[in-house]
Amino acid sequence: MSTFAARAAAPAPGVAVALMVAATATFLSDHYDAPVMLYALLLGMALNFVTDAPRGRAGIDFASKGLLRIGVALLGLRIGWDQISALGWEPVAMVVALVAATILISIFAARAMGFNPLFGFLSGGATAICGASAAMALSAALPPNARKEQATLFTVIGVSALSTAAMVLYPPVARLAGLDDHAAGVFIGATIHDVAQVVGAGYAISPDAGDTATIVKLLRVAMLLPVILIAGQISRRAAGAAGSERPPLLPWFVVAFVTLVALNSLVALPATITETGSTLSRWCLVTAIAAIGMKTRLGDLVQVGWKPGVLMIGETLLLAAMVLAWLSVVR
Repeated sequence: MSTFAARAAAPAPGVAVALMVAATATFLSDHYDAPVMLYALLLGMALNFVTDAPRGRAGIDFASKGLLRIGVALLGLRIGWDQISALGWEPVAMVVALVAATILISIFAARAMGFNPLFGFLSGGATAICGASAAMALSAALPPNARKEQATLFTVIGVSALSTAAMVLYPPVARLAGLDDHAAGVFIGATIHDVAQVVGAGYAISPDAGDTATIVKLLRVAMLLPVILIAGQISRRAAGAAGSERPPLLPWFVVAFVTLVALNSLVALPATITETGSTLSRWCLVTAIAAIGMKTRLGDLVQVGWKPGVLMIGETLLLAAMVLAWLSVVR
């Protein structure tokens, strides 16, 4: 029992630091009228040294992953069927087309730049679907090669850095493009790589934009299922491919999110439950953003060269350009 208690208490120091950053960011946001997610990210990056302490590392990892997923799942209490049906079929078709186009173009671009085409599949899938989590899932499903671990590391670092930059830059881009809150939410949800940064950028614009961005983003996350299946077929066809444990095809927090949306659509939940869930979700997400900031090490990007970075920046810009072009057509 004491061993269990020790394991349960291990994340406490790191989570406590992340919560303090979240509380500070909330205070600054309330008093200086700026996005709380941005404050949490910047303050977290200023405390990057905390991750060097063994006592804080476990809690920061839990906050950046576990609390993030809990926060996203609880967002389902804010969303009902009326909001989903208001999106229409177009965003679904858009997400399917964007994921397919981004991955295919990335494969051809990687080949043209002298890389293994599977690096294009890996980086394109991470860009098009859900960032670092997609990179890890696809890496586990793709066949092994000599540089697979290096490619995976770069992809995770690259999508995390680009996603962080997009969280800051894309809300002003959406406003400059003249997008209303709904269209801005579609743009944010369809372009930013990681779930946390989508949530941060979307709710920095408005609650409506945040809700729309979350729904569109989770449509992209759902695309991990068919893409993982394709990666598995590639592995099985590769000569001498080694078997490995496959990650879940759909993350549990996506299932929980959909379940809560369905519950909120079918049952008139008391306002106390929805408000409490919304508040808890917000604190989980702000704390997760703070922890992600503490884990960000931009200096690691220098170790992997510039050509793969050009490819990933190109993939990111391509995705944004395609979404803006689609929105200009349907508006």
